[in-house]
Amino acid sequence: MLDAGYQFKQNHPDWFDVIRPTKLPSFRDEFAPSGKVYYGVRQSRLGVKASTPTKYGELKAQFEFELFGTGVDAGQTTFRLRHAYGELGPVGAGQTWSPFMDIDVFPNSLEYWGPNGMVFFRNVQVRWMPMKGKNAITIALERPGASGDQGRFVDRIELQNIKPKFDLPDLSGHFRATRSWGYVQVAGMLGRIKWVDTLADNFDLGGSDTRWGVNLTSNLKPSKKDVIRLGLVYGDGVENYMNDAPVDVGIQLNPGGGPRRPIIGVALPVLGVTAFLDHNWNKKFSTAIGYSLVNIKNTNGQVPSAYHRGHYALGNLLYYPIDNVTIGGELQWGRRENFLDGFKSDDVRIQFSFKYNFSKEFKF
Repeated sequence: MLDAGYQFKQNHPDWFDVIRPTKLPSFRDEFAPSGKVYYGVRQSRLGVKASTPTKYGELKAQFEFELFGTGVDAGQTTFRLRHAYGELGPVGAGQTWSPFMDIDVFPNSLEYWGPNGMVFFRNVQVRWMPMKGKNAITIALERPGASGDQGRFVDRIELQNIKPKFDLPDLSGHFRATRSWGYVQVAGMLGRIKWVDTLADNFDLGGSDTRWGVNLTSNLKPSKKDVIRLGLVYGDGVENYMNDAPVDVGIQLNPGGGPRRPIIGVALPVLGVTAFLDHNWNKKFSTAIGYSLVNIKNTNGQVPSAYHRGHYALGNLLYYPIDNVTIGGELQWGRRENFLDGFKSDDVRIQFSFKYNFSKEFKF
């Protein structure tokens, strides 16, 4: 897949080819200059799937990678693992979609990162699927993880010895009911975020908080040519599971804690909304259009420029000249709003993409 486009505004250079409101400027001209052409093949993907019938049920396995670097490889075209997962009957293990998320909310778009307000996380997990089919249930124990914002106290030496401690897995699950008009899915998340003060001094800055969330999603099919993709998520400390959100834990002033506990950490409440329409004009043309939002309830210990709200929207026209070939153009918009200083930054892009699919099936 080739992506090429023009960015009218500015964002963090490591994320030059995607719309991520968290990576937009938090002050004027933070990533100047505005106006850039970009090219990339980082969405290109390769994978293998296997399926074998057994007396215990179907044995499935999937291994898949792409070229979109993140983490220490942010901004690079490099190998990135997507799925390394297998399941036998009702039991699965490995890295794949979290049961807390719903990949079917993702629109038929060209932009890689996708709606910021949807839950989107491939995690290492062990899962149990007691029901499959029209009515499906999945329950999983997932690898825990979180990030924190030390706010206006970030330079204090007392905070340099706060270490995360994850001694319990995250518990997630969902129920999906599928009918002729589409489906409805209800998902939940429960976990513990814990941090330890390893410095022996006059402060006790360790603590913990509960991570929880509820994610309601649906696909509605008002006609054979239309799919409406909807999502609504709310919770505390589930930013790690969101497609594009800031930290899970923020600093809160603690006047009643005395000199030993002047501040505490709290899981930040987050609201995510996603609404998109995929429309097929005919066999050759399709359009996706929609909007997404993330809203954070900030704490009084965070800096005025902390991330508060992000907006995401796009509209496209895609052309399928032959099977397995997609050519299209897309107009994209994102906005970041800060916590208290009133600053806002926008990103506007136009992107063109060329995608070629191929597959080969082997039977033994």
